[in-house]
This record gives sequence, C-alpha cells and structure tokens, in this order.
Amino acid sequence: MRSPAFRLVLAATVLGFGGYALLLPVVPLWVARGGSGEFGAGVTTGVLMAATVATQLAVPALLRRFGHRPVLAAGLLLLGAPTPLLLLSPDLPPVLALSAVRGLGFGLLTVAGSAVVAELVPPAEHGRASARYGYAVGIPQLALLPAGVAVVDLLGFDGVFLAAGIAPLAGLVCVAFLRTGAARPAEPHRTAAEAEPDGTFRRRAVAPVLAMLACSTAQGGIVTFLPLVAPGSLVAVPLALFGTALGGLLGRGLAGEIVDRRGEAGRLLPVGAAIAAAGMVGEVVAAGGDSPVLLVVGAALVGIGFGLVQNDALVALFAAGGSGRYGTASAVWNIAYDAGTGVGATGLGAVAEPFGFRAAFALAAAVLFLAVPFTSRVVRGKRR
Repeated sequence: MRSPAFRLVLAATVLGFGGYALLLPVVPLWVARGGSGEFGAGVTTGVLMAATVATQLAVPALLRRFGHRPVLAAGLLLLGAPTPLLLLSPDLPPVLALSAVRGLGFGLLTVAGSAVVAELVPPAEHGRASARYGYAVGIPQLALLPAGVAVVDLLGFDGVFLAAGIAPLAGLVCVAFLRTGAARPAEPHRTAAEAEPDGTFRRRAVAPVLAMLACSTAQGGIVTFLPLVAPGSLVAVPLALFGTALGGLLGRGLAGEIVDRRGEAGRLLPVGAAIAAAGMVGEVVAAGGDSPVLLVVGAALVGIGFGLVQNDALVALFAAGGSGRYGTASAVWNIAYDAGTGVGATGLGAVAEPFGFRAAFALAAAVLFLAVPFTSRVVRGKRR
C-alpha cells in the first residue's frame, strides 16, 4: 500500500471520480431546468449507469487482453473529454447521448481501478487497501457532490462542466507513470472458484450483490433528487450530500479495519443495510415537510450504512473469486453499485413523477428492510 504504483492508482481514481461526482447531481438539475421534469432528470443518471454497467460486463476480458493501464487510460479519456459538450444544450436527447459516452468511460475506470488494487496488495490487506481505495472514491464525492450544486447557484453551469471534464483528463498523467505488473495483461490462470463459475462463486456473491443493489438504489435516489426535493435550499441539500459522502468514507474505513482484524468478510452486510434503511425512513419524513435537519441526518445514515456494505461486499467478492478472478469480482461489485444507482435515479424518478418523492423514498426504504433478514440468513449460514 506504500508503493508508488498504489499511490498513482489512488491519485488517478481521485481525479476520475472527481469529474464523475461533480456532475452526478448537476446533470439532472441541468435537464430539469431545461424542461425535462423529474423523470427526465432521473433518466440522465439512469443512462449513465446503464452504459456503465454494460461496459463493466466486458472489462474483465479487456483487462486480460490489454492490461490495467490501457483500460484505466481509456476510461479517464471517455469520462472527461465529452463533458464540456454538455454546455451545448440542456435538451434531453443530446445530454443522454453524452451521458452514455461518459458511462463507457466510467465503466472502464471503476472495474480496472478496484481490480488493480486487489492485484497490488496481499489478500490479508484487502480490507484496508479497499478502504483506502474507498477514500479515493469517496473524498471527491465528499467535496464535490455538495459543491456542484452550490457552484451552479453561484457561477452557473459553465465552470462546473469544464472542471468536470478537465479532472479525469488530468488523471491520464498518473496513468502514464504507472509501472506495475498489474498494468500488463493478466495471465490466464484459474483458481478452483473460477473453474466452477456457476457454483461457489455465484452462491457466495448473492448476499454482497443484494446488499449493494439495495444500498446503491437508495443513495442513487438521494443524490439525484435531493436538489429537487428542496430546490430553494442553499444549505440543507449541500449538507445532506456532504453527509452521505462523509458517512460513506467513515463506513468504508471502519469496515476495512474490522474485516482485516477478524479475517472474514460478509458479517457487516445486514448491519449496513439496516442503518441505510433507517436513513431512508428519515428521508421519507423530510420529503413530506420542512425538515432540513432530518434531511441531512437521514442522508448521512444512508452513507454510513452503504459505506459498511461497500467495503465488506468488495472484500467478500475478492475472497470468493480468488486471485484468478479479481477482475470478475471487481466487475460484479461495480455492476451492483452502478446498476443500483441507475435504478435509484430512473426507477425512483418514475415513482416520484406521479406519486411524489415520499413514495419513491419509501420504496427504497422497503427494499433495504427486506435485504436485512436475507443477508442475515446468508451470514448465519456461512458461520454454520
């Protein structure tokens, strides 16, 4: 974790996710102000995540064919270069087209980044290494999720779109200096888990994937729609977005220490889902009236719960896949993360359009509550 290669990967991750995080709440606001409504606002994130997930399915094969460094570089390029073109129009069709291209880049970046982290450190340190990678992912969101909306109110969309395009392109400099064995195409060796793709790995992946989907759906709804839930708030919405990002960092760091110390991943999945469910209940209440404190507290709880789940699920998938399937494990984790984010934006947007944000957030809370007993049963089964 102290190697130059590991630090360069973290730096590239910070810059790439900086461009992503800055726009996550801003693009929906851009098209909503252009007249597309709540559903159109949610579709922008949904298309971004759909393109991301479709790309992530192919990334393990790309890593084996080309290696980590070219895939990382392509991801940063596709994520950053199209972004300033968003300024040309707030109409939905061109924004969706650009969101799809950015989604291709984000899919490459996410899977290659977390896979190379697993390659660079021994399995006994995967918990803490994943937490540090989580910091590189989370710190940009901590600073930029609330900043994007605030900067739009102060300076307009132009500066936000330009900055969000420049940051991933700057990450290419880090990738240019990356020298590591993981940057070369991986050897086509297979572990026992990889030899039985329909057996052990899939069974052990169910609980982490379910917990990730439930939590990312909730957070996707929060990040996409909070600026629309309280459109006149210059304080509560930025604080809530800051809170969910800070909570995610705290949760990932705590989970990393616990997993490495106890040596078994998966135990924190029901705990994280329960905390996130409590947070979404707070968002349901806050969406029904003027409750800025509850809006912030609920978002922070969702972030903490999701942070616990993120780190625990990633280490559990690395352990289930073994060293020959880090790319596959990374793809599964990222697909669950980004598919849930897309469902949270598009699906909850479809509910919010006719029924309001309280109904949409209540649906996300119900999904989280259902995930708690299921993941608890899986964890108890593993202990037996």
